[in-house]
Amino acid sequence: QVQLVESGGGLVQAGNSLRLSCAPSGRPFNTLTMGWFRQAPGKEREFVAAVGFRGVTTDYADFVTGRFTVSRDNAKNTLYLQMNSLKPEDTAVYYCAARRWGIAQSMRNLTTLEYWGQGTQVTVSS
Repeated sequence: QVQLVESGGGLVQAGNSLRLSCAPSGRPFNTLTMGWFRQAPGKEREFVAAVGFRGVTTDYADFVTGRFTVSRDNAKNTLYLQMNSLKPEDTAVYYCAARRWGIAQSMRNLTTLEYWGQGTQVTVSS
């Protein structure tokens, strides 16, 4: 029922920044808890960051804390991930994910996630 479309990926040099966006459709945006995951070649999909449906609660993986910022603009129906100080190990396909209601921390449980985007490639060169 819900479609998620990511954008903003690309190729950047280490130390630079990117901003990813995710725009859902098919359900009122303000009822969805939203988050970001990433998957590098040969590795499992891992949690990156999330924000609750009201935009109040946030949660970050340890490896991005202090560098990435997750936010949402309910008026524009858009989720963002601002990525600063990018490192080569950040290279991965980044996926937008969502579930109905919930708080940011609930996104760490992969079994509860209901909707996934197609992903956007982020490549960081050294």
